[in-house]
Amino acid sequence: MNFLAHIYLSGEMDDLMVGNFIGDFVKGKKFENYSQQMVNGIKLHREIDWFTDNHQTVEKSKDRLWKKYRHYAGVIIDMFYDHFLAKDWAVYSRETLDDFTQKAYNVLLKKKAVLPQKAQHMLPYMIKNNWLLAYQHVEGIEKALQGMAKRTTFESNMEKAGDDLREDYELFGQEFHEFFPEIIDHTTNFKNNL
Repeated sequence: MNFLAHIYLSGEMDDLMVGNFIGDFVKGKKFENYSQQMVNGIKLHREIDWFTDNHQTVEKSKDRLWKKYRHYAGVIIDMFYDHFLAKDWAVYSRETLDDFTQKAYNVLLKKKAVLPQKAQHMLPYMIKNNWLLAYQHVEGIEKALQGMAKRTTFESNMEKAGDDLREDYELFGQEFHEFFPEIIDHTTNFKNNL
């Protein structure tokens, strides 16, 4: 799951969402700068990643890309799944995607001072280019993957993955919609036990 799904799965609590958003930027247990709810959000982020990485349906999606992209297949699937969440947003939320993303950006801007340096640096670009809303279009996913490919240490070829999305579009969409209700249930249970 990428940014949109992580934010969505956080629910209504701002600090939990901020923690979930910064989960990839916080290494180990460097939690001293964060409220307890943000720490819970970081833990939620890690739980979402663990559940996603170990889910049979997600494995099927990744296997289709493994030969071409190797360990970047998981990153690409995270982006593809965010696309299907954005595209089919009305299935999962009564709020419009535009309203949801604006609310998320406002919360993140209010908490910008406590975000890790890399997240602080990325946030203005994310908002300016409206990444979360752009994910609803294949072109938005392609642009995001092109940006990610430029930042990888090794050649990833992620910039070409839009072709794979188009080629097996229905199948990736079907796998996403099979998987997503399960992660909603899993994260709801996880949050209830925090």
